[in-house]
Amino acid sequence: MSDTYVVKERADQLVEAAEKLFAAGVMSHSGHANLSARLDGERLLLTPGFVHGLRPEDLATVSFDGHVLEGELQSVSSEIIAMHSAVYRARPHVGAIIHTHSPSATAFAVAHRPLPCRTEPMLRFGQAEEVPVVPWGPRGSDVSVRGIADVLEQRPTTAAALLANHGLLVFGPDAAATAHLVVAIEESAEAEIAAAAIGGAVDFPPGAQEAVRAAIARVAS
Repeated sequence: MSDTYVVKERADQLVEAAEKLFAAGVMSHSGHANLSARLDGERLLLTPGFVHGLRPEDLATVSFDGHVLEGELQSVSSEIIAMHSAVYRARPHVGAIIHTHSPSATAFAVAHRPLPCRTEPMLRFGQAEEVPVVPWGPRGSDVSVRGIADVLEQRPTTAAALLANHGLLVFGPDAAATAHLVVAIEESAEAEIAAAAIGGAVDFPPGAQEAVRAAIARVAS
């Protein structure tokens, strides 16, 4: 595939993912988010500082080391290139990253509480374990980026992290899968908070993950 085709394909995927997040109602009041897609081992596509009404031509191509190669970025987006790059470097299989301030997930981030995996959508969409918390650091700072890298090293199978006092960071093979997991995590966080009022959430029984995988395999076969 030509580079032009890859860029267009990834851009279209990010626009569709942003639309899905708004349609699902998982965004904060401000609608703040940043989305990216890997282009290769050195470049990524990044949203420009807004995602509501995002168009493919709004996206910028940037290098992992922070240089804008095509398009334009607001300074608020330039700050987070290092955060996205750290994930792509740590996880070669990751093709897309979404960061949001989804309200219920952010409540867990503000409380510095890992989000347990107690809902089936989290199992189905790639987070069959609790979502860990990354210690707080100023947005886009070396402290924040090192914290993310440390958690990814400590938790090699997690597909998401809560950024303490900040929000949610989710990553997956492509933009669509990543958006599905953002929605699943936000719904799970809402359910955890609601369940606390009626006695608290309960863990899955042993073997739940295997049962879900078997059900998915039966449908796919």
